[in-house]
Amino acid sequence: MDTSRRNFPAAYWSGISTAAGGERAAVNARKVDRGAPGAGCPVHRTHDGTWQVDGYAAARAFLRDHGTVQAGLGVETTENFPRRIRRPVLYRDGPEHREHRRQTARFFTPRRVDEAYRAVMERVADEQVALVREGRVVDLADLSFQVAVDVTSAVIGLTESKPGIRRRLDYFFPEEFGEPGFTSLRGLYWVWRQLRGWSAIYFGDVRPAVRARRAHPRDDLISHLLAEGCTSAEILGECLTFAAAGMVTTREFIVVAAWHLFTDDGLRSRYLAAEEPERLLVLHEVLRLEPVIGHLKRRTTRDVRVHDVTVPAGSLVRVQLDHANLDTAVVGELPAAVCPGRRLADGGSSTGLSFGDGPHKCPGSHVAMLESDVFLHKLLSLEGIRMVRPPRVAFKDEIAGYELRGLHVTTG
Repeated sequence: MDTSRRNFPAAYWSGISTAAGGERAAVNARKVDRGAPGAGCPVHRTHDGTWQVDGYAAARAFLRDHGTVQAGLGVETTENFPRRIRRPVLYRDGPEHREHRRQTARFFTPRRVDEAYRAVMERVADEQVALVREGRVVDLADLSFQVAVDVTSAVIGLTESKPGIRRRLDYFFPEEFGEPGFTSLRGLYWVWRQLRGWSAIYFGDVRPAVRARRAHPRDDLISHLLAEGCTSAEILGECLTFAAAGMVTTREFIVVAAWHLFTDDGLRSRYLAAEEPERLLVLHEVLRLEPVIGHLKRRTTRDVRVHDVTVPAGSLVRVQLDHANLDTAVVGELPAAVCPGRRLADGGSSTGLSFGDGPHKCPGSHVAMLESDVFLHKLLSLEGIRMVRPPRVAFKDEIAGYELRGLHVTTG
């Protein structure tokens, strides 16, 4: 049964008030304000010359088109790598990228996630929830990051790390980034800081894992990369890519999902009373509404025809996931409300395009959703659990992504 197309009871609807005549009057349930999509063509050129895709069907079609390559996310830096150095999978396109994804898909199947990683999720969730059970006031972002770090490390194979991996990753992914450069003191500082961050993760996490797997290969990503002949430096690049995709984004999603559940008694009650498949639908709907990454960038390698519009070769295109996820043609009425199990048009996904689509669709979606549910269900089941204060919201403009810090919880 396709649970993403089920009709849930009216009580599941959140962010909706009922008018005197009995009709639903929509309100915006989003916690993170990114603005609404504008009216007009879902594919258009903006004032700065960048093309923008807002509609769901157009965005999905564009992301699946093989006439595009990655843009943004630092891809310009990797283009200067020597040819002998293999770029991380995030920055590759074409047959080489598709073959890598085919070979590593086994690490991310729903069955593999359930059988190989659920025990890790349960263990680390219990450890973090125990800190709240003591009655301490804790920042949920710290707990969620530890969950994401431990789970993603198990998937990658970073299991021989020296103490302090979370501190090293926090340093490498600061709340505010600076632009590295050689023409100012500030630029030089960020060059130094970046090199220091790379070195710390390499010596503290990657090198111990590589040494262990060269001696005794295992069934994990690092062992696979070694079998392909990757160098330690190339494995470092892959590990940092997965750290950003699997640790940093999951950290933010867990916090935003908790924010919704702490401030909506009806939604929280339904979530806690539901079995796992229906709980996951609740989280899927929150992610549709609050994609951690708001837009993806691509560059066309040939003319691409989307929604009766031709985007010329060489164009920079911004695919607005946060806008596409509100497309009523796909997600139906009241797109800014929380309605787990809402009916979707053909081609629609319960998470919208929050995990992307096409060749670069996030492979770890099952990992992220299951670990979020395991942790949040344990946390919200604690007697007396409450949110002390909501988080502060900051943005990373490069990806239109949010960062949530300061959501404090306690049982005291």
